[in-house]
Amino acid sequence: MPNNTATRRPVAAADRAQKPRPRTAETRKRILDAAMTVFGTRGYNKGSLLEIAELAGMTHAGVLHHFGSKDNLLVAVLEYRDSDDVKDLDGQHVPPGSELLAHLVETVRLNMTRAGIVQGYAVLAAESVTDGHPAADFFRDRFDGLRHMIMGAYAPIAPRDTPEARLEIAASATIAVMDGMQVQWLLEPTVDMPAAVEATIAGLIAWLRGATQPL
Repeated sequence: MPNNTATRRPVAAADRAQKPRPRTAETRKRILDAAMTVFGTRGYNKGSLLEIAELAGMTHAGVLHHFGSKDNLLVAVLEYRDSDDVKDLDGQHVPPGSELLAHLVETVRLNMTRAGIVQGYAVLAAESVTDGHPAADFFRDRFDGLRHMIMGAYAPIAPRDTPEARLEIAASATIAVMDGMQVQWLLEPTVDMPAAVEATIAGLIAWLRGATQPL
């Protein structure tokens, strides 16, 4: 009988490369959860890989094996946080058009059940404006993309001749209220984040439609 071992090994190796072992995925998730906790409580600069490794129940070298560097881990944490927002949606994508506005309010409600993730995001977003911060490009691109998505959500609700600059103001204000309410809520958990965001969106829709009086 011919020896097929040599022909089988490359296929098995390819399968392993395309399908990460469940244990590897679980380990990465454990590291990401630990990093979100450490970065959220201590910030990126003060939070150490050693502290993250200890919280994840592994070695410093083990963390580097999975992510390569602290900068890479930070970006992975931020991407992990964003993916968690859409994990239960069809196709794991935010809904298009005006449905996005309702999704934003639902996201705020969800955030009230995951204070650690909200804290991590708030701390890292604030830190990203400092010189040379490795998350600066991530947040710059994130806000740019989010503004355009929210502009697209307001566009079919607003009059057809609404200037793009006006839509951008509404989108920027929506993001500002969502992020600002998170900080207030972290400091005072009785603050009603969903109600505040919902009221803001309703007010901006009225403003876009010209239904409000100038100050």
